Amino acid sequence: MNFPEWARKMFSEAMNKLVKVYSVFHPSNLKERGIKYTVIAFFALYAVIITALIFIWDTEPELFDVKEEAKNHIVAGSTTEVVGYVYTATLVRIGETLLDKRGGYISNDITPPGIFMDNMPNWEFGALVILRDSTGALRNHFSRSQSQSVENIELSRAEPQLNFQNDSWILPATESEYREGIELIKTYSQQLVNNSSNAQFFARADNLVKYLDIVEKRLGSLSQRLSASVGQVRVNTDLAGDSAAKQSNQSGNNVVVKTPWIDIDDIFYESRGACWALYHVLKAVEHDFDSILRKKNALISLRQILRELEATQETTFSPMVMNGSGFGLTSNYSLIMANYIARANAAIIDLRSLLENG
Repeated sequence: MNFPEWARKMFSEAMNKLVKVYSVFHPSNLKERGIKYTVIAFFALYAVIITALIFIWDTEPELFDVKEEAKNHIVAGSTTEVVGYVYTATLVRIGETLLDKRGGYISNDITPPGIFMDNMPNWEFGALVILRDSTGALRNHFSRSQSQSVENIELSRAEPQLNFQNDSWILPATESEYREGIELIKTYSQQLVNNSSNAQFFARADNLVKYLDIVEKRLGSLSQRLSASVGQVRVNTDLAGDSAAKQSNQSGNNVVVKTPWIDIDDIFYESRGACWALYHVLKAVEHDFDSILRKKNALISLRQILRELEATQETTFSPMVMNGSGFGLTSNYSLIMANYIARANAAIIDLRSLLENG
C-alpha cells in the first residue's frame, strides 16, 4: 500500500517526536538531568547566601558609651575611678570590635564572602591605624612621667602586636596577634585599677599635645585624600617658602592631585573607620583629662571636635559612594566627609594651642 508523500513525512515527524519524549523520560536521562539541576540549584543557593552575607557583614559597628564600657570591662565591680581606665578600656573595645563584629575580622579573608568585600576591610584599616596611634601614645607618653622613665612592660609588648601586618591569614594569623596585644592592654588596665606600682597613667597637657600632634597629621592626610576625589591643582607648599630648605625630589610650583576613581570608595570607608575609632578615643580623653581641659579652657574645643567626628558616622543611603563634581548635579560623599574632617582638624589645632598656651 503506497502512502502519499505528505503522509510519510507526517508519520516520520510524529515518530521522531515520540523518540525525543521517550528519551527525556528515560531513567538514565532523568538521572543525568537531576544531577545537573542539583548542581545548578546548589550554586544558585550558594550565590544567594554569599550575597546576603556581604550585606550583613558590611554593616558598620554602632557608637558606644566609653564610660559604660570601662565600668563593665575594666573596673570589675570597683567603684573607684582611676585616671586612665576609660582610655585603656576604649582601646580594648576598639580592638575587640575589629575582631568580633559581624563577620569577624575580614581584611585577611581568602574565602568568600570576605575576599569579595572591600568597604569593610578599608573601614577596619582606618580604625586600626587610630588604634595603633593611640596605643603608641599610651606606651610612649601617657604611661611615662618623663623621657628617662622606664616604660610599662605590657605596653612595650602590646604595641608591636598591634603593628603586625593586617592581612596575614596563617602562621600567624592577624587575629591571634591582635588578640594578644589586646590582652596585654587589659593586663595594664587591671594594674591601673589594682594600684600596681608597675602601671601609671599621667594625664598632663604636654602628653596630650604630643598625641594630638599625631592625630592632626592623620586627619590632615585623610582630608587631602578625600578632597582629591574631584582632582585639584594645588600650590606646592612642601618647603613652606623657606629659601634655605631642600627636598630629596624636586617638584613644580603647582601639583595636580586626583584620586583614581577605583580608590574613591576605599578612602571614604577608611576615613569612616578612622573617625569612628578616633571619636571614641577622644571621648575617653574628655573623661580622663577633664581637669586639664577645664583648667586650660579647652573642653569646648574638644567637644566641637567630637561633634564633627560624630557627623562623619551618619548613615549613607546610597548603595555606592557618590562622586559628583564639587558643584555638579549629584552629591560627592568624599567632599562632604573631607569637610567634617577638615573642621575637626582645625579644631584640634586650636585645642593644641590652648593646651600649650592656655
